[in-house]
Amino acid sequence: MSKPVRVAVTGPAGQIGYSLLIRIASGQMFGPETPVILQLLEIPNEKALAALNGVVMEIQDCAFPLVREIIQTSDPMVGFKDADWALLVGSKPRGPGMERADLLKDNGAIFVGQGKAIDAVASADCKVVVVGNPCNTNAMIGASQCKRVPKTNWTAMVRLDENRAKAQLALKAGVGVEQVSNTFIFGNHSPTMYPAFPFARIGARKATEVITDKEWLEGAYCETVGKRGAAIIAARGLSSAASAANALTDHVRDLNTPGKIHSIAVSSEGLYGFSPNVWAGMPVVTTAPGKYQVIKDFTLTEFCKKKIAGTNEELVGEYETVKHLLG
Repeated sequence: MSKPVRVAVTGPAGQIGYSLLIRIASGQMFGPETPVILQLLEIPNEKALAALNGVVMEIQDCAFPLVREIIQTSDPMVGFKDADWALLVGSKPRGPGMERADLLKDNGAIFVGQGKAIDAVASADCKVVVVGNPCNTNAMIGASQCKRVPKTNWTAMVRLDENRAKAQLALKAGVGVEQVSNTFIFGNHSPTMYPAFPFARIGARKATEVITDKEWLEGAYCETVGKRGAAIIAARGLSSAASAANALTDHVRDLNTPGKIHSIAVSSEGLYGFSPNVWAGMPVVTTAPGKYQVIKDFTLTEFCKKKIAGTNEELVGEYETVKHLLG
């Protein structure tokens, strides 16, 4: 067995956290030979902390051999201490009548604090993944607070969109999901994001050669992937949980696997027509465990450019709302 990985998780008593912790503890995220130390950070609320204690009891009752220690806390300086990975799942949800700008400001303050705490006490090479929405802009805010932990160590999760895109292509083509690849996500983790079907492949062929219904690809496909979260809320009365935890597991595992090609949200650096100020979903290749490079050589169609312009506009609006928070 290798040295234990210290994994800090925020919002561990929530629905996503509940599903996620089982995947981490069982070895699905870091592998069957890697022990873990779970550092679970909840809000300082009696009900939330009681729920977290119940989650911890369940993990104990599973008797996972990889779990070396479980730390429960509401103090970020304890929760992020020496963390190798910080999975920022928790965020303030949008309430009735709340404007998106209000949500951005409220969560912005949270991620300012978490970014500072991570920079102060986490491992100097800590990898940070933001799941709490709006995750692209929350990652930008958190990373801006860091001087010791590199900005490139921060990513936001668009893997749930990628998995949804892959599943919809597989259903339409009548194939197994393992046949579908290169379902890259460009832009925001929101209904404006663009599942770039021109680059997707089904088996050895381009997806557009297997699925020739252009109207479906440009219309229903993009809309279904973009609005899948809302459809799940309408169906079950609750937001995506198991699929989000599964996507985060995929995100971290692929980011630890050299040669893997996948989608993550990072600082755009002005690539693919995005504003250099925003963080956007893009295709990357993992170059070393926890390291990546954006794939820069895809040629955009006019439809791609149009869709990217739309999601970029939303991201620029978010940036303008929170730019006063950036360190």
